[in-house]
Amino acid sequence: MKYMHWIAVVMLAMGSEAALAQAGKYPVRPVRILVGFAAGGATDIIARSIAPGLGESLGQSFVVENRPGASSQIAGELVAKSPPDGHVLLMTTQTLMTSQMIEKRTYPDLTKDFAAVALCATSPLMLVVNPSLPVRSLKELIALARARPGELNYGSGGIGTTPHLSGELFATMARLKIVHVPYKGEAPAITDTLAGHLPFMFTNVTASLSQVKAGKLRVLAVTGLERTPVVPGVATMSESGLPGFEATTWHGVVVPAATPDAVVQQLNRDINAVLQEKDLSERLAGLGAEVLTGTPRDFADYIAREIPKWTKVVKDSGAKAD
Repeated sequence: MKYMHWIAVVMLAMGSEAALAQAGKYPVRPVRILVGFAAGGATDIIARSIAPGLGESLGQSFVVENRPGASSQIAGELVAKSPPDGHVLLMTTQTLMTSQMIEKRTYPDLTKDFAAVALCATSPLMLVVNPSLPVRSLKELIALARARPGELNYGSGGIGTTPHLSGELFATMARLKIVHVPYKGEAPAITDTLAGHLPFMFTNVTASLSQVKAGKLRVLAVTGLERTPVVPGVATMSESGLPGFEATTWHGVVVPAATPDAVVQQLNRDINAVLQEKDLSERLAGLGAEVLTGTPRDFADYIAREIPKWTKVVKDSGAKAD
């Protein structure tokens, strides 16, 4: 009986918080921002960049929690099943849907189980190599990979991440046999590339720019259709011999689908305001991230446009979970 009473108290409290959120009293306790990757990657950096400003504007702590694993699906499922009151957010990327395309899973569905809140930033990737690898251009890397089929490994933050699919697209377009090694986040993959355990990888500019500037990683090309000023003089993959190659990562905040619209709109306004602060926008731009602002509908429409694009990449590359 005591156990049942405790459950009733918890459910009543959850319902009260949802009612307060609906009535405009939000947030009523600290807010958790879940990140589905290890600390130190691009998604984690952006989440931690906006958290302090949100805390100041909304009067409660915004705490970033890393829940790596299953290409962000563990964190996604935790958020999708959370009370829809705006106190548990997910900072996500397209990985949540692309990993499912590869693994033939349907839950949690980015378009059905979540409400889009705000698209925060996009960023290109860099193709980087350990300096010990005897290549200084994309063409030289292609030549080495063709001379050693199946011997060169590349890492990523997990199956279906943009770095993973960039490697699959690279292998398809250049007709290479290379081996993907998934990690529980981008940062551990970067660490192994720095150590020479992986010869190369595609990495978000935001996560690895400092290592490139320090000479610890050598950048061969960037994956956007245009060059990025943060690595001046570095050509795009398209310019370097693979015309039409393009891959960028986006980062945005979503909440459980039934979250009151008033809470979604409040979060959207405050996230946009934080992103427009000069110091933050300049800092993220210096890390290669293009800060974006817009409405929840803008973000939902953006996600919808991304689905056919990445479905084609997965299909054309033949990417597999193993």
